[in-house]
Amino acid sequence: MFYFLYPLREHFTIFNLLRYITFRSAYAAITSLLVSLIMGRRIICWLEAKNLREPISKYIEGSHGHKEGTPTMGGIIIFSSLLISVLLWCDLSNRLVLYLISMTVWMGGFGMIDDYMKVRKGDGFRVWQKLVIQVIPALIIGILLICYPLREGYETMTSALFLKNMFLNLGYFYIPFLILVIIGTTNAVNLTDGMDGLAIGLSGIIAAAFAIVAYVVGNVKFSNYLNILFIGGTGEIAVFCTAFLGSALGFLWFNSHPAEIFMGDTGSLAIGGILGLIAVLLKQEMLLLVIGGVFVIEALSVLMQVGSYKIRGRRVLKMAPIHHHFHLLGWEESKVVIRFWIWGILFALLGLSTLKIR
Repeated sequence: MFYFLYPLREHFTIFNLLRYITFRSAYAAITSLLVSLIMGRRIICWLEAKNLREPISKYIEGSHGHKEGTPTMGGIIIFSSLLISVLLWCDLSNRLVLYLISMTVWMGGFGMIDDYMKVRKGDGFRVWQKLVIQVIPALIIGILLICYPLREGYETMTSALFLKNMFLNLGYFYIPFLILVIIGTTNAVNLTDGMDGLAIGLSGIIAAAFAIVAYVVGNVKFSNYLNILFIGGTGEIAVFCTAFLGSALGFLWFNSHPAEIFMGDTGSLAIGGILGLIAVLLKQEMLLLVIGGVFVIEALSVLMQVGSYKIRGRRVLKMAPIHHHFHLLGWEESKVVIRFWIWGILFALLGLSTLKIR
């Protein structure tokens, strides 16, 4: 809609509103939220009719056997409503938006295939196949960012935390670093997706925080005031982020406890790819470690559990990832989720505060 209607501003004054990122960001969120609410019930019914339900084996150990038969592949609701909103409200001539759309389609598409294989054949892609699927788009985008830099002279650099105008030049290690950020984020989201509303709620919080960061990075005055690297065109990422936030809230309507649908790899792969790429495009990869602190803790808890068992023969937690540990301690599932959301908000606020502490 923006792409076609904005040129008409010379004839119809009302279309001048489309020039404001804040206006389009607000309506992108509203659009994706409404679309997901409207489409959600229909998609759930369709998945039930096709008998695309979550296998019980995934939940037996974690005392989630009662969730057997819940439809999976709910990520369809997320990325379909997201893409509809993005196509309506984002500037499609902006290459950053095109990168994000490509990542969403690639990761969401392969996630959908993986979920389908799990339901129909009992097993999805192997670990190495998933890694290849995640590496390919990251590698391509990394090469494009070096050949066609976001800002001249900063091709292989990333912003340092807390330090004014300080950048780390990774040189030949930039592309491996970019790949690591995207793969790490994707798998962290996948590991966190183990309780109703947990992963999608945290993802929405991170998207909201990065919407603010993207707006600041793409605004000359704000970026200069806060001593942040200005990157032209990143304001459109703010619109994309709010569109994702609306999709997350819409999916949460159906995924809140007790969940009517699970996102599956269809959602977790797409979300991880989106969040990781947003951090890369904003040159704020380090900031993702702070804003996405809960995801980092979830991933580290798995590494700690596996490492401890292999080295000491003992488990540190009752069950990994760590949200299952608290559940087995006696916390209700909804209490675990809400308390992790609170921590997610705290990490997001901490991350945003670093924009000033420089």
